[in-house]
Amino acid sequence: MADEDIEKNEEEPKEPKEQEEQKTSKPGLLHWIIMAAVVLICAGSGFLLGRLFTGSAVTGTAEASQENQTAQQPGLLADDSAPESTQTWFYDLDPVVSNLDEPGVTRYVRALLTLEVTSSVSQKEAVELFQEKTPILTNWLTIFLASLSIEDIRGDKNLRRIQSQILDAFNEELFPDQKPKIKHILFKEFAIQ
Repeated sequence: MADEDIEKNEEEPKEPKEQEEQKTSKPGLLHWIIMAAVVLICAGSGFLLGRLFTGSAVTGTAEASQENQTAQQPGLLADDSAPESTQTWFYDLDPVVSNLDEPGVTRYVRALLTLEVTSSVSQKEAVELFQEKTPILTNWLTIFLASLSIEDIRGDKNLRRIQSQILDAFNEELFPDQKPKIKHILFKEFAIQ
């Protein structure tokens, strides 16, 4: 009988240990849920407060950026009411095909460019200048593209760098010692084969 009492006493403490483990695991989960709720509430209130305090400044900036985008898009500048500093016109160059600097493989790039020119130069005079200098521009562009490899051309960052280099070279060639008259170089086509 004494052995039975000892066995019962040994079994009884096991049940409270299991209950204690269950009790300790529930508050741990509850703590995580509470922390997640606090984080969500803080993030939401921070977002709302930010929108509340900067609401008027954001709408003004958005309107200004929309006006700038409209001014930079081709075909949307036919309106003479736009300020003279934003008026531009466009000139298409002939396509240029050049081999790339890739050893062991024949790869080439075909580029078709459009020049965005400021209205500070008359269109008639500039077109005459562009037609006169087209062989020089085409030659420079062919040599420049031939110096590039596939890795130099891939990606948005590299294409923007190429546009910038072409823009600088064309402005220097066409308008030396003057304020740049070409605003942007636009790619109509830029194909690698």
